[in-house]
Amino acid sequence: MRPQVTLKLATTLDGRIATASGESRWITGEEARRCVHELRAGHDAVLVGIETALKDDPELTVRLHGYEGYQPTRVVLDSKGRLPLHAKMVQTARIIPTYVVTTGELSGEMLAAQVKAIKVPSKHQRVDLDAALAALSKVGIERLFVEGGGVVATAFLRAGYVDRLEWFRSSTILGGDGRPVIGHLNLESLDQMFRFTRLGVQAVGDDLWESYELS
Repeated sequence: MRPQVTLKLATTLDGRIATASGESRWITGEEARRCVHELRAGHDAVLVGIETALKDDPELTVRLHGYEGYQPTRVVLDSKGRLPLHAKMVQTARIIPTYVVTTGELSGEMLAAQVKAIKVPSKHQRVDLDAALAALSKVGIERLFVEGGGVVATAFLRAGYVDRLEWFRSSTILGGDGRPVIGHLNLESLDQMFRFTRLGVQAVGDDLWESYELS
């Protein structure tokens, strides 16, 4: 068993998520970001990789005007236990459940902050995604919202674990020197492509929001 996975992508028109130097805030506009908060509210947990956690120090909470509902669990894929104690997610772990999926052990200080460890085997020097999803299912996470970054998005797609896509595209182009949202998927022919069915398209401010499900 594994959770149902929704992958959120926020890119330029040509599928870039950052400049070559890593600058990425903000690719999409305020209205698109509000929609992302609404999507978070509809899931049990929000997941990012450790690179996103280190670079952006996100809260991964639902922040909508007047919202007083459920706050999803936060999950960080962190094979080497690099999430710092000063991270916003760590500092608020007593209030909002926060899991670190790792291949080692978390420090005593991290556990004292009430961050919960999920230890899984290593695979290709990263956490074993199969084991991670199985463990998240066991702790009651049925609907998982994956927010990235690019390495995590690629890993979920490559493993065939993306059930739904929520893709926000800005009206901008970065070009080939920008960082792509999806890396190598090791596909050798067109019949191996991942195929999705479009569920809807809508304008959100100057951006476009497309929804897809796996065909």
